[in-house]
Amino acid sequence: MIQTKNLTKRYGKFTAVDTVNLNIPAGEIYGFLGPNGAGKTSTIMMLLGIVKPTAGEIRLFDEPYSPKRLDLRRRIGVVPEKHPVGMWTWMTAREYLQMFAELFSLQEANKRIDHLMERVGLADVKDKKFSEFSRGMLQKLSIVRALLHDPDILFLDEPISGLDPFGVKQVRDLILEENREGRTIFISSHILSEMEKVCQRVAIIFGGKLMAEDAMGSLLNTLAKDREIHVDLEELPADLAAKVKSLDFVQDAAGEEKTLIVKVPKTGDYRKALSKYLIDQDLVPLSIHEKSLSLEEAFVTINKENINLFAGIGGEK
Repeated sequence: MIQTKNLTKRYGKFTAVDTVNLNIPAGEIYGFLGPNGAGKTSTIMMLLGIVKPTAGEIRLFDEPYSPKRLDLRRRIGVVPEKHPVGMWTWMTAREYLQMFAELFSLQEANKRIDHLMERVGLADVKDKKFSEFSRGMLQKLSIVRALLHDPDILFLDEPISGLDPFGVKQVRDLILEENREGRTIFISSHILSEMEKVCQRVAIIFGGKLMAEDAMGSLLNTLAKDREIHVDLEELPADLAAKVKSLDFVQDAAGEEKTLIVKVPKTGDYRKALSKYLIDQDLVPLSIHEKSLSLEEAFVTINKENINLFAGIGGEK
């Protein structure tokens, strides 16, 4: 559905996007992550045909893409980070959506509008001037507008920006539901906890380069340097962590209230050996589980490594 080959964007001597290759199949929820200035926005603007690449190729729906391909552009829905109010401040939400429905020559437009407004919790305000909407309401309205013409690809830039927790859940459920119906979804966001809940595959861009890309579980497993086992006990002896550190398979150990936290190598399963050791110490584990690396921790790990790399290069110069 989305392919790029050596996609590059330079502004003068500055390279914002450096030979980025993407291959996103149909029906995937794809997360595009990176800190400010990493190249996310420039990449998205090129994919949408708003900014012309300096070099490289873009294919959408397995066809060469350019802004002139209106037949392909109408198969795309876009939710920007901030909903543009523009010149339409006098319109109600319904009138605003009807305008876009006419542009796409939608049949039964009012039925589609009512259905989508209901799904995002805006049914009661569809006849209210949208210039009076809060930021969160505007964000939901933007999602409705993007879905109005039933696009095959949905681009979301910070889709839950400005939403309260209930609104976040509504949008999360909507993204998953739209994906189940076959829609390909490309999400750029800095709220990593939400990305982890919805994305099937993620890419991390830094300094214009694609630093990592994989299925969510595989990426987290690859980036994890060790494994962390948490053992809940009735009581945590003061000297237990120090004793556990002496075991040959333990890299580190610490106590937190009534929980023993043990770091072990990434390869192998050491829970049985750890349980046996504790039982031999007359301690009975109430529960034992492994803490997984979060997407946020993986993101920080990648960026710290690159910051250190660039700092080292700068020091050599």
